[in-house]
Amino acid sequence: MKQVMNSVKKKAIEKERKAVLKLEMDYELAVLFEAMGENNESKKRESKERLERIRQELLTLKAL
Repeated sequence: MKQVMNSVKKKAIEKERKAVLKLEMDYELAVLFEAMGENNESKKRESKERLERIRQELLTLKAL
């Protein structure tokens, strides 16, 4: 029974983390769009790096 409860908790935590990551991704895409409009290369690079980190974590959680 304990294992079932732990499994349920783990799935709930993963679901919450996926939702947070998707929100972070949306925000970072907006930042990237803004940087592209400003033609700010350093801001674009930083944003792309953050998006790649988010992408990797989502792939790890199998959310993509």
